[in-house]
Amino acid sequence: MGGRNGRRERRKKRRDRSQNVDQTVNLCHDSQYVELRKWLNKRGFNSKSLIPAHFSNTGRGLMTTKAIPVGGLVVSLPESCLMTSQTVLSSYLGKYIKRWKPSVSPVLALCVFLISERHLGAGSQWKPYIDVLPKTYTCPVYFSDDVISLLPGDLQNKALDQRGRVLELFSSSLPFFRSLQPLFKRPVDEIFTLDALRWAWCSVNTRTVYMERPQTQYLSREQDVYALAPYLDLLNHCALVQVDAGFSQETRCYEIRSRQGCRKFQQAFICYGPHDNQKLLLEYGFVALGNPHSVVYVDPSDLQLCLSGAVQQFAQKLLFLKQYDFLANLTFGLDGASWRLMTVLRLLSLKPDQYSCWKGVLLGAAVSQDREEWSVHLARMLCQYLGDENTKALQRLSVLKQEAGAAVREQLAVVECLRLEAQGILGHSQQVLKNLQEEAPPSDVSLPT
Repeated sequence: MGGRNGRRERRKKRRDRSQNVDQTVNLCHDSQYVELRKWLNKRGFNSKSLIPAHFSNTGRGLMTTKAIPVGGLVVSLPESCLMTSQTVLSSYLGKYIKRWKPSVSPVLALCVFLISERHLGAGSQWKPYIDVLPKTYTCPVYFSDDVISLLPGDLQNKALDQRGRVLELFSSSLPFFRSLQPLFKRPVDEIFTLDALRWAWCSVNTRTVYMERPQTQYLSREQDVYALAPYLDLLNHCALVQVDAGFSQETRCYEIRSRQGCRKFQQAFICYGPHDNQKLLLEYGFVALGNPHSVVYVDPSDLQLCLSGAVQQFAQKLLFLKQYDFLANLTFGLDGASWRLMTVLRLLSLKPDQYSCWKGVLLGAAVSQDREEWSVHLARMLCQYLGDENTKALQRLSVLKQEAGAAVREQLAVVECLRLEAQGILGHSQQVLKNLQEEAPPSDVSLPT
């Protein structure tokens, strides 16, 4: 019996392994990665413990070829492989940057170098790296007005602000771009376009690692902490992973060590930080499935549209909450309404003769049973309102997808993931709030339905 069970178990394990292989495509023989590895080898990077692969759930990433122990080295990239502001200042662009006033920022210096190297094509010393960078991004700076309108309210504003900042960077940098004309045969206005800057800006914003550089007189006083890290930047994000990352002065390498270890032939991850999916979409252009930090935000405009007719002296109460800075970071999560949101709803629920209790409410105190029940009712109203708005956005998104080209469909897919996740969170919150109402002891106050 033991032998048969052992064989059965081994066959099952082989089937499981084959199923995992079906979901992962090895990319190490792809020509662009072959060229990248050759280029990295010449610069001192010889590790073979990670190989590029395509994963069904996260897309392109890095897979381990051997188990990584707890505290073990995931990757160590020599300084010679990193693209930093020093790389730019030491290049053909250096003398132009050093004499330009006012000084350009570290970010702009990297952007200009990326655009220049991409334009040089086969003549670029960084060609193998440029070739594996995404040709476009799904960050909001790429979104049209139609796609931005499908984002939640506050994220819409941040997306428009991001787009505006890149446009301002482009407009203010035009004189500097034109000063580079002696370096190029083509007119620089055809090289340093808004689209080119947008691509370079997203490359820097989404792919750089944090690496402090000493201040230099040739760049602006903005923090110089950006380093593009070829190959290392193929590592995908996972909120549950813990790593130690940084530049080692001893080895002169950027190193990442795993706090948890990683099994052989598994995707290796790093963590970009404890970000919710709105932050990940805004800064990195993706949504992480099963993100434990995800929430649905409530804007003051949501309170206005949903609750103003149900709350006495709503405008005055809202102004009071704004004065005490209580209208930011109001959220629903998988466990229901946040403490901060319920505090706001408790204050909105106060009757005129209870206004003297406002200090206690802001500290989290409940005023009375009927006001506590009313607060939960307001939370359910708000949750239902946000769910309905989310459904409308998904319906509009479905219509837009039917006529969209490939690039816009990619953008819509990311927004759809965000909206579907929000729908799930609001559904959980609604159930939590319903349970609260059902478990509450009876009161003399009848709540409207």
